[in-house]
Amino acid sequence: MERVTSLASERSVVIFSKSSCCMCHTIKTLLSDFGVNPEVHELDEINGGREIEQALLRLGCNPSVPAVFIGGELVGGANEVMSLHLNRSLIPMLRRAGALWV
Repeated sequence: MERVTSLASERSVVIFSKSSCCMCHTIKTLLSDFGVNPEVHELDEINGGREIEQALLRLGCNPSVPAVFIGGELVGGANEVMSLHLNRSLIPMLRRAGALWV
């Protein structure tokens, strides 16, 4: 859990992902299209990825990926990020976290 907290605070936007996950790809593309440059941790490609995935499940991420942190706070997975986007809350949240300048 400590490693997740540490990694999640590295940048204004952090995504825990798996390289083969289509919803992870969708969220990374959405944020990139906004001009956000998130820190992405591909759990299937890093040492300790399995332990991080278990910690994300304990935090309430179900499924465990994608797990999106904005400003060091867990936002949630694809459903939560898309809901924020559709109700026009995502961009203001990204601005407050310093992930967007415009």
